[in-house]
Amino acid sequence: MARPAGRSPEEEALLQTAMRVLPGGVLGGYYAPQELAFVVREARGPRLYDFSGREYIDYILGSGPLVLGHAHPAVVTAVEAQLRKGTTYFQLSEPTLALAEEISRAVPCAEQIRFCGSGSEATFFALRVARAFRQRDKILKFEGGFHGVHDYSLMSVGPRAPKAFPAPTPDSAGIPHAIQGEVLVAPFNDVAEAQAMIEAHHHDLAAVIMEPLQRLVVPQPGFLQGVREITARHGVPLIFDEIVTGFRFAYGGAQEYYGVVPDLAAFGKIIGGGFPLAAVVGRRDIMRHFSQEISEGGFVQQAGTLNGNPIAAAAGLATLAELRRPGTYERLFATGTRLKQGLEAAARRAGLPAQVAGEAPVFEIYFTDRPITDYRATLSADQALHAAFTREMLTRGVVKAAQKFYVSLVHTEAEVARTLEVFDEALTAVAGTSH
Repeated sequence: MARPAGRSPEEEALLQTAMRVLPGGVLGGYYAPQELAFVVREARGPRLYDFSGREYIDYILGSGPLVLGHAHPAVVTAVEAQLRKGTTYFQLSEPTLALAEEISRAVPCAEQIRFCGSGSEATFFALRVARAFRQRDKILKFEGGFHGVHDYSLMSVGPRAPKAFPAPTPDSAGIPHAIQGEVLVAPFNDVAEAQAMIEAHHHDLAAVIMEPLQRLVVPQPGFLQGVREITARHGVPLIFDEIVTGFRFAYGGAQEYYGVVPDLAAFGKIIGGGFPLAAVVGRRDIMRHFSQEISEGGFVQQAGTLNGNPIAAAAGLATLAELRRPGTYERLFATGTRLKQGLEAAARRAGLPAQVAGEAPVFEIYFTDRPITDYRATLSADQALHAAFTREMLTRGVVKAAQKFYVSLVHTEAEVARTLEVFDEALTAVAGTSH
């Protein structure tokens, strides 16, 4: 088969290697149509460059951690300095302690911190330590909420035919059937239903876990506060999954932005500055179960070869230092608001029914007339139109994740202006094929 126009022989060979050695030819998180697939050669600021000489405005940003863009000078300098001191110790190090201290200062619930390697690990261990603290097994999550790829989390993330609440639907093959009996599912943004479900099951609950911004669904006024009130009343730990929102919505995360403080939280992405790093943070009386000083029955085993890796910690510290500069979040929100509003306007001009959901730093378009207030509302969106839109964007050099636009501090006027042009071009093309 002839290679697609514009693709170099070198890139074609690399993609063939990917198909041979990787299942599906991908890493597992990003999929592009075969004829538009590419291999990243390098990345700088808000742009990616492939092996065919093409460049892309990047709204994936490594799936969110690169709020400063690619190869930010402050991060590169910090990492290069740490590299000369060694790459990993499996011991305490100054960068790791400094990062833990900074997170503790910034995040309202973070009395203590335990580092791990990924967001999936962070939510997994947050649930484990909650079960140890409560001496219960069941958890309650919200339909449509994504908490990583472990067995407890991959329940009712994206069911095509949702069951009646509170029954969960497994999202992956290979999950033990027994796990279904330990997970209850509630509707997001329905405070009365959530409170009733927690009231009915609180004796059996180890924890309630939720994304304060659920994927792209903004919490309605009073919803987070209502869940916080009922969990506190019954002593059930509330876990915020802040892998996406941590240090993106505010320096103290979504718990600062929305004004609701959980008992535990999972952080990742931004705190590693583009390197593998995540953390469980929370109340000291719960976090103490990670300490070996706890009796054998209450001790939570948690270890990892690269936990608190000093290079990742150095990158995270450099990133957080940049985020503390005056006006940083105002600038991030201004850029995101302009893009978000521009996308809404472009959809109107194209005559397409659309909702742009989320907050300014992370948002997405849904092709539906129905307001996006919970997971089931997203099922009304036209998936074919969305796939066509994403494809049209990519052909014009703007790359986004399957479900999100991540905004960075290095998307300048030039990138924003070109993106707004592409919104119009892509949506016009999509509208032409949908009629």
